[in-house]
Amino acid sequence: MTIDRSLQEQARALGDPSRHRIFRYVADAGRPVGVAELAAEVALNQNAVRQHLAKLVAAGLLGEAVAPPSGPGRPPLVYEPTPTADSRWGVVGPYERLSRMLATALRTGRSPREVGLDEGRSRTATDGSDAVAVVADVMARDGFDPVLEPSPEGVDVVLRRCPFESTAAIDPATVCALHLGMAEGLAEHVDGLEVLSLETRAPHTSECRLRLRVHGRRDTEDAL
Repeated sequence: MTIDRSLQEQARALGDPSRHRIFRYVADAGRPVGVAELAAEVALNQNAVRQHLAKLVAAGLLGEAVAPPSGPGRPPLVYEPTPTADSRWGVVGPYERLSRMLATALRTGRSPREVGLDEGRSRTATDGSDAVAVVADVMARDGFDPVLEPSPEGVDVVLRRCPFESTAAIDPATVCALHLGMAEGLAEHVDGLEVLSLETRAPHTSECRLRLRVHGRRDTEDAL
């Protein structure tokens, strides 16, 4: 039997008790976590935590990003599980979330869009995110690889990857309705953010466009 090389690397990375504890804390947090918070949790100095995080990032278990600015000074780095870590190590991955939402729709008889709406309402984004980034942040965590582009109506979140390509190829209407509802649920967290539509493409080509409009405090150029 051949063992996948990435699986071996991830197992080695998680073999250290402190590193495993750091990974589990980040995985269970449901939001990006910073070095200072982790250092307090595992009772290690921040340099030691950074070394452990570097190994987890190198193994493909955690992703590293810069937190949105929240005051003077350089924004800190934050960490969260990568979409490819999936449920192999006890992390709820995109396909597990999809199966849960589909099961809910079947069990309750509710439409995929309604189920997606509840999922979006339950999700959180990085603290300090601007209006459009609230949606883009969660889409990035789910593996959609989003980028923001201006549009005549406001802002498009271009989804450059479909993490559900094989399922969406079979039933695109259901999968896309789930994610339109999820975006609408996320938008309820933010004053002045309106989801206009989800312009879909063939799953294997991706490039679906989630069209957004920002009202009130920020104009759409500020949101980019």
